[in-house]
Amino acid sequence: MSKLKELPFSTLQFYATAPYPCSYLPGKEARSQVAAPGHLIQAHTYSLLVDEGFRRSGLFTYRPHCDDCQACIPVRIDVEKFSSNRTQMRSFKRHQNLRPLVGELAWSEEHFKLYSRYQTLRHPGAGMDEDSRTQYSQFLLASRVNTRLVEFRDEDGALQMVSIIDILEQGLSSVYTFYDPAIQGSLGTYGILWQINQCRQLKLPWLYLGYWIANSQKMAYKSRFTPAQYRWNGQWRDAPAPDEPDSF
Repeated sequence: MSKLKELPFSTLQFYATAPYPCSYLPGKEARSQVAAPGHLIQAHTYSLLVDEGFRRSGLFTYRPHCDDCQACIPVRIDVEKFSSNRTQMRSFKRHQNLRPLVGELAWSEEHFKLYSRYQTLRHPGAGMDEDSRTQYSQFLLASRVNTRLVEFRDEDGALQMVSIIDILEQGLSSVYTFYDPAIQGSLGTYGILWQINQCRQLKLPWLYLGYWIANSQKMAYKSRFTPAQYRWNGQWRDAPAPDEPDSF
């Protein structure tokens, strides 16, 4: 374990995990740098860590720390400058009838069934499509920071989407969103646009989308939200055009 010298956290330690199969690039191995002890990472500290490229999975705060790969690049949307394109506007208008409701960050069988259906159809074989209530709870319902669970229901009360969002001092962090994969019109795009509007209402400048990987189709949607900044070599920089991933 070693301390991260560039961060003003004298009580935190940072250690690298053992290699494990990469979820995004076939044939690659990944490692993560994890911040510990977890109980010291409260809202203020977590806000600073996210600005340094970290992210949260349940109670674990981590960032990519691979030996021979730097493909995972943190990305955040510039909320003030962002402007929806035509495709995004169509998605937003199509789902503007949905009613958002902040719910309790707690177990819900209804939420879990939607999550399982989403994983099975959208991410089969990724290791997250198994019927594991423990995995779901540890991944999405465990938090020591300022987290919101937001339900989106139609006029008849049918659950269509759930978003888990962390509230930071400088923005919102989109932890995870899952939705009914049978519904047409890009609910995922609508969810991001809704979160951008929430940032504006809260007067927060950034929406953090986690990591973007140029060669991962799963991550391609993130480059469609511009202008944005990517974190590269320890600095946030204005993003290149989506077709110029090597411009960093």
